[in-house]
Amino acid sequence: MAEMILVVDDETEIAELVEVYLKNEGYLVKKASCAAEALHIADTQPIALALLDVMLPDLDGFTLCRKIREKHLFPLIMLTAKTEDVDKITGLTLGADDYITKPFNPLEVVARVKTQLRRYIRYNQTAPEPAPAAVYDCGGLYIDHESHTCTLYGKPLSLTPLEFEILWYLCSRKGHVVSSEELFEAVWGEKYLDNNNTVMAHIARLREKMGELPRKPKWIKTVWGVGYKIDE
Repeated sequence: MAEMILVVDDETEIAELVEVYLKNEGYLVKKASCAAEALHIADTQPIALALLDVMLPDLDGFTLCRKIREKHLFPLIMLTAKTEDVDKITGLTLGADDYITKPFNPLEVVARVKTQLRRYIRYNQTAPEPAPAAVYDCGGLYIDHESHTCTLYGKPLSLTPLEFEILWYLCSRKGHVVSSEELFEAVWGEKYLDNNNTVMAHIARLREKMGELPRKPKWIKTVWGVGYKIDE
């Protein structure tokens, strides 16, 4: 069955252009011109991935991203005309998986969609384990790969599949420093590029969910100039 892609953009020409390219690749497409319509579609249709424009008439795309993440785990790609790093990081920390800056090449959009869907399917169906253990207990942080559950002092953590894999990989390497490059290539399965803020943004989001103090994190510690680690 073809995957259904939700395209949220109030610029009709852009939405229709993206729709044409996605349909040519065999995807089903649902379009929404505002956040309210997008939320209704996300709640009532089997959406596999959503493309969200940042500038919408009722809510901004960042707020829409957060609201979708409260209920759904499918990949989210932000479409933004803003080029500042802070805007990109904002989307990623709110739960987006990727971003594309306007103006964009529709072929790039299709390529990013395929990449995110491959990753999502791999992690949810046949995710390879980075280590032979099935469970890690890191001082109150308990993560079980088989049941795909994670708790902190017995309280469940609501993690996206990507956040779960990041935390799992760090736990599998506990006591060792993991560079951003290693973490990105292990979890995303793609080549790491310089000045890539994706890892940093997702680590920040994880720390927020774990109630970590930004300057004194207990679990995910930053080794400046090297990477991240979880202590033994």
